[in-house]
Amino acid sequence: MKKILTLLIACTAGALSAQTLQSPDKNLILTFSVQEGGKPTYALSYKGQEVIAPSHLGLELYSSNEVQFGEELKKNTDVNTSLYDGFTVEKVTTATADETWAPVWGESKTIRNHYNELVVTLRQKSTDRAMNIRFRLFNDGLGFRYEFPEQKNLVYFVVKDELTQFAMTGDHYAWWIPGDYDTQEYDYNHTRLSEIRAVNAQGRQANLSQKGFSDTGVQTSLMLKTDKGLYINLHEAALVNYGAMHLNLDDKRLIFQSWITPDANGAKGYLQAPTQTPWRTVIVSDDARDILASNITLNLNEPCALADTSWIHPMKYVGVWWEMITGMKEWSYTYDLPSVHIGITDYTKLKPHGKHGATTENVKKYIDFAAKNGFDGVLVEGWNIGWEDWFGHAKDHVFDFQTPYPDFDIDEVHRYAKSKGVKMIMHHETSSSIRNYERYMDEAYRLMNKYEYPAVKSGYVGNIVPRGENHYSQWINNHYLYAIKKAADYHIMINAHEAVRPTGLCRTYPNLIGNESARGTEYQAFGGSKPNHTTVLPFTRLIGGPMDFTPGIFEMDISKNNPNNHSHCNATIANQLSLYVTMSSPLQMAADLPENYERFPDAFQFIKDVALDWDESHYLEAEPGAYVTVARKAKGSDDWFIGNTTGIKGFTSKIALSFLKPNTRYEATIYADAKGADYKTNPQAYIIKKQKVTNKTKLSIPAVEGGGYAIRLVPVKK
Repeated sequence: MKKILTLLIACTAGALSAQTLQSPDKNLILTFSVQEGGKPTYALSYKGQEVIAPSHLGLELYSSNEVQFGEELKKNTDVNTSLYDGFTVEKVTTATADETWAPVWGESKTIRNHYNELVVTLRQKSTDRAMNIRFRLFNDGLGFRYEFPEQKNLVYFVVKDELTQFAMTGDHYAWWIPGDYDTQEYDYNHTRLSEIRAVNAQGRQANLSQKGFSDTGVQTSLMLKTDKGLYINLHEAALVNYGAMHLNLDDKRLIFQSWITPDANGAKGYLQAPTQTPWRTVIVSDDARDILASNITLNLNEPCALADTSWIHPMKYVGVWWEMITGMKEWSYTYDLPSVHIGITDYTKLKPHGKHGATTENVKKYIDFAAKNGFDGVLVEGWNIGWEDWFGHAKDHVFDFQTPYPDFDIDEVHRYAKSKGVKMIMHHETSSSIRNYERYMDEAYRLMNKYEYPAVKSGYVGNIVPRGENHYSQWINNHYLYAIKKAADYHIMINAHEAVRPTGLCRTYPNLIGNESARGTEYQAFGGSKPNHTTVLPFTRLIGGPMDFTPGIFEMDISKNNPNNHSHCNATIANQLSLYVTMSSPLQMAADLPENYERFPDAFQFIKDVALDWDESHYLEAEPGAYVTVARKAKGSDDWFIGNTTGIKGFTSKIALSFLKPNTRYEATIYADAKGADYKTNPQAYIIKKQKVTNKTKLSIPAVEGGGYAIRLVPVKK
């Protein structure tokens, strides 16, 4: 059901210079004005509390005498660089929208999109250029973007800086990672805003590709909490044809300014009117649960662009991956190659080193395990030639995504998997060579169709080729979207790693069933992550879309797998189970080795049982960095699942099961931290108990630091 009412307000420019807009429930109030010098300005309040103090809006363009963009662009770039002052209000339009739509997959069967809208048309008298600012105010926050209508005085233009401000009202607490053009794979810091500079100055965690830009720069999604108990989240939605937004803090005035990822020339965006920027979002509430439940990011994206989505299916998978991550085995095939020339090097004449993970024999073991335990798919990394010479040389022709190693029989693997009812998941590591991936993309997707691979995990490790480009610049972001669209043509689902963090585009292209784009489980084998990491991610990375976090590690002492790796997974088994619910995703991996699951079959049962797609989700308890408790109803089923992940301190979860169907008894199977469990010294201590419950039942379950619990609830048959 869709209901939209639009009202055009016709007034003089002077009367239009200040406008207010209320959210449907009237708790949020947006104020827009044009201040002295013609500067567009907005402010936001929630229940009478100032959330965003008066903040300027606008962009700065490159001028026609800045010649690095070439002669053709010079001709079409206005000499006046300002799109941030000299404006008057020409027109104001308001509208209300209230609709319900159904995602292909997700946390709920339907999503309500309810907002009030204000569109301000600004005219810059000195240049006769027009710019619209569109505001949408929901009950849980604000979205706004810049729009550039078709006009003769602004056709082709290049963004030098976006000057959007988010003026803070105090020295808030923040959960943040450093601003970086190439990686989001950091553990989160929790500090006051005024402390960001000092923490950044201490240095940042190393990554295979990274490029910081400021001692006060941070990434979105940024989670904040005021001393008065307001929760604020700053992010963006519908990132298309533009550089990704970071935030740079003026720590004297406590004002964030948007900081767009540049290309190799320093430009933030090459635009041609009519066009628009991505949405900037401010989610706000006095209840942390509302931040997690918000659908603003999805609602600000366009509806599904695919006419047929019947081929898109959530998947639960295992894979040849953790062996290589922990150092037990390798992606490469031989030690005999100083370099690889794709199409020339003959691997059949080379001696294998014996540590290759993606052998036909080893893959069959994973297929057997998947079939035995009801998993949909098996991922195999390192199946294709080129891994001996894939990283660190800015190499263009690095993989062909076609040719298997001699010990990986792609035909036999396909036959065997099909006989077992298991689908194979393709792996495409691009080594960030963008042109090379696009060179082979059609052939690679056709190969997947031939062997019935429904999904691909793509990777973008290392510095981007062409040299000088950044992972989150406009052109590279357009490549990620190109890959998603091209995959849809072949009915292929995408799980992109090291790509730009998601901004809700999975609504428009639901074949984007997963992203990494944050510090995932692999870092537990690279030295570990903070025990509260999974209590922060739902408030930050997951605001934009689901994450392929790859949970489910049961052997926390990595040296038990590889004696040369002394890392430790900073979590309990109960915590690992909880993540299948608290970090909802239509693509979930049981990431550990099959033999480790076979040691704990009763705990592994929850991973086998847990759903991937949901009719309902209820956030029961939440505090960033401390705990997240979620209940979800499996799609098309009366089964419920509850997960709790606990962070920096032990936590006793107290929940009411009022969301259950009335007059119905359920059997609850509870997987929890045992007495004495400790994520460092006793992580495999868990208990499993069963009890009958109803919608009147209240539960109290303790969880240790870095721990949690998971529950399955099944209606009792009469």
